[in-house]
Amino acid sequence: VQLQASGGGLVQAGGSLRLSCAASGLTLDYYTIGWFRQAPGKFREAVACIRPTSGNSYYVDSVKGRFTISRDSARNTVFLQMNNLKPEDTAVYYCALDSRNTPSSSFYGRTYCDPDGMDYLGQGTQVTVSS
Repeated sequence: VQLQASGGGLVQAGGSLRLSCAASGLTLDYYTIGWFRQAPGKFREAVACIRPTSGNSYYVDSVKGRFTISRDSARNTVFLQMNNLKPEDTAVYYCALDSRNTPSSSFYGRTYCDPDGMDYLGQGTQVTVSS
């Protein structure tokens, strides 16, 4: 399984970028897949995930209304459209996949978009937002 992320770059605050994650070795439609980011000195955090079949999606509060995750079945690719970017969005962005489709657990306080729940991780793409 390979996940190939692309689309990062340098953009001014208020600008837009679209990240792509192309998969090989499996069909994305069947699995939970998402985007995660890690800024220097910080833990990796979930940004957005999309579930198989239902297409339900999760977004971290800080990106709601600005970012949109989508899936193109024909291209076996997941996208993250990022609008109205802010300097605090600066990070390395990764796509990752959970082949077990782990459900959310209120008991353990985890969503299905938990970074620790992903078992395949692509290489990162740098997003830098200047003020």
